[in-house]
Amino acid sequence: MKRRNFIVGAAGAGVLLAGAGAWLRPSDHGAPYDDYFARLNRELREHGPMRPVMLIDLDRLDHNVDVVMQSVARTGKHLRVVEKSLPSPQLLDYIARRAGTRRMMSFHQPFLNHDAERFPDSDLLLGKPLPVGSAQQFYENLRGPFDPTTQLQWLLDTPERLQQYLALAQGRNTRLRINIELDVGLHRGGVADHETLGRMLRIIGANPQHLEFAGFMGYDPFVGMGVPEVLGSSEELFAEVMTLYDGFVDYARTQHPTLWKPGLTLNTAGSPSYRMHENERTSTEVSVGSALVKPTHYDLPSLVEHQPAAFIATPVIKSTGPVRIPALDDKSKLFSWWDPNLRETFFVYGGNWMAEPESPRGLQFNGLYGRSSNQEMVNGSSAVGLKVDDQMFLRPTQSESILLQFGDLLAVRGGRIVEQWPVYS
Repeated sequence: MKRRNFIVGAAGAGVLLAGAGAWLRPSDHGAPYDDYFARLNRELREHGPMRPVMLIDLDRLDHNVDVVMQSVARTGKHLRVVEKSLPSPQLLDYIARRAGTRRMMSFHQPFLNHDAERFPDSDLLLGKPLPVGSAQQFYENLRGPFDPTTQLQWLLDTPERLQQYLALAQGRNTRLRINIELDVGLHRGGVADHETLGRMLRIIGANPQHLEFAGFMGYDPFVGMGVPEVLGSSEELFAEVMTLYDGFVDYARTQHPTLWKPGLTLNTAGSPSYRMHENERTSTEVSVGSALVKPTHYDLPSLVEHQPAAFIATPVIKSTGPVRIPALDDKSKLFSWWDPNLRETFFVYGGNWMAEPESPRGLQFNGLYGRSSNQEMVNGSSAVGLKVDDQMFLRPTQSESILLQFGDLLAVRGGRIVEQWPVYS
């Protein structure tokens, strides 16, 4: 009888090689902290709050900002910092000052009001079309010297929504700057044809006392994220994006010349694709957010020069030895006998985040035991060397909502906590 390959379907699986007749046991892949995380562990044990925290490494953040600005400088474009990916006023301010920009992109009405008050000299562009009721809330809650008639661009996607915003402007006797969302291949809404664009530009042109054309936004992250080769190369996709973008620009410039003025905001890109825009001269600015802290979803060839700069740190609160699964009890010994990476069990403070284990190497979640937001089980080998009150470090998979989950961000430099930065509420 011919032997078949198969995998044991439990935590810590072994593999039987066809024809070999022998089991290959999993290797011990655990390891203590490297020097970087050893320093952070010592700092948090001595000076940390001993609860889950989000760390922002300022040395790595500086590096990432500088990489972006070197790219921007090569083309003469501007950088617009994406607020939703960096949702802390002091973090945003730190990045904006290092980058020398006051251009920001906002996605959430309460945050937009905070931006207008916290950054009264900023230039704000909405990153998605908001219901007109949200815009109404913005004006009702606006405080301070920020002037929306010159410093704010509302992103709109349809003639129908534009009519709603026109009614808002008329009702408030104000003038709104309108940036039009373009569908350049993402297919998440936005203007996709010249006829619709023409309708919107005619509405703006017919109401100069209440509406002003401010430019275009064409978001194209997919060209930098890698797609199956059958769908085309990144370069081919980027060429298609710019053909669409250029077509909308040419249409607006030639068919509505009275609206086409110097200083329009021609926004494009996203963290995965900003570098590709070094090869075009149509857009005037690129938007970047998550690439500046590089969560795991941004481990992309296009961002190879960027460094991870955001880490979750959480204390180990229990160390219980070899893995034990409820109801299996002593039968659980089979798992740790078979897989050395199940010979140590730790329960950490909190858990079940959108994040992946980073340090010590070799730690893994236990899918059989299940996830927990209260006390997450992680397993490793005896080589990881973790003790109660040591820190487990994780990398977030994204930066948007998860940076809001830990209270103040802890800014670290050279392995030392140097500042605490509140996040948006």
